Amino acid sequence: MTRFGPFLHIIQFVLFVLVQGLLINEIDLGPNTHPLLHILFILALPLELPVWLLMCIAFAYGVCIDTFTSTIGMHTSAMVLLAGARPIVLRLISPRDGYEPGQLPTISFMGIRWFLLYGAIMTLIHHIWYFFIEKMSFADAGDTLMRILLSSLATLILMIITQYLFFRLARR
Repeated sequence: MTRFGPFLHIIQFVLFVLVQGLLINEIDLGPNTHPLLHILFILALPLELPVWLLMCIAFAYGVCIDTFTSTIGMHTSAMVLLAGARPIVLRLISPRDGYEPGQLPTISFMGIRWFLLYGAIMTLIHHIWYFFIEKMSFADAGDTLMRILLSSLATLILMIITQYLFFRLARR
């Protein structure tokens, strides 16, 4: 972790909420594509965080996103699910030697191949939950699945671009 520690994560918290709410939600990529870049905040938190703290952060973060975007609990539930799934997914895709202390689950620490797998799994978990909760029905399952896939792809691309533009600085 960087020498700025928690302060940097607080700044990231605020920036991701603002970027999602003011910028990304306003970009029209078509009716079935709705990128949710803000999930990168939870995905990139330090590996050493206890699960209970990760869940609390995800809850508070989801409430902020819901308040900012008027989605009434949809983001909160999806973020808490994401935080709960994170340790399981990290264990499943753990490097042979395990994780080193101070590593962050980002491209600059773990590499692009590892992050693509991690990011894709986590994005799909989040988006499946979020978009099915949004519909509250399986009636348009085909349309919802298309939205999940296109939005997941757009989200993953944005997460990679964001890391190459901003997260590399944090490792130095």
